[in-house]
Amino acid sequence: MNYAFKKGFTLVELLIVIGLLGAIALIVIAAINPIEQSNRARDTRFKADSGQLISAIERYYAARGSFPWVVAEVTANNDAAYGFVTASSLGVGVCGSTCSEDGELIGALELKSEFQNRDFIKNGNGSDNTKKIFIGKEEGASASVYGCFVPMSKSNRDKGCADEKVYAVSASDGSRTQVATATCTGTTWSITAGSEWMICVPE
Repeated sequence: MNYAFKKGFTLVELLIVIGLLGAIALIVIAAINPIEQSNRARDTRFKADSGQLISAIERYYAARGSFPWVVAEVTANNDAAYGFVTASSLGVGVCGSTCSEDGELIGALELKSEFQNRDFIKNGNGSDNTKKIFIGKEEGASASVYGCFVPMSKSNRDKGCADEKVYAVSASDGSRTQVATATCTGTTWSITAGSEWMICVPE
């Protein structure tokens, strides 16, 4: 008697191959870490937008001799500290009294009006400070304007700690207090409302 044998995979062989492919997929996903990659992209965007805001403020000051908050909020003088406020605040100059109106920077053509559509502007009135950019200036004639934000990626947080560039900022007096390196690397990153750890531009 002649039997016709069909060649093919057995169920066990198929299960082994599927198991191996699943294991390889898990290893690749763990190596790529899509959440960390997404957080790094977000941090890069926040850093770039902070830089654009600071450049626009400095151009405005160079052309008019006053910071946007001195004009919009009639603050005493340019040398006074400007406490770290969200980028959607009137004094920063992106938004007018509401964000449907152009602020000083947009009115002076230092920023495009599309800047009002950025997510950190739309989140300006929310309670989650991790979704915002803060703008502030320390007291003094030569003090710089800073843009600060809470980094979301572990790699940027670790780098900030290692470089000793992590700060707690104050909305009341415009001060930045450096977070001690030992504290920064030894504990969980602080995102408690009102005492968030941030990195700032320029460094």
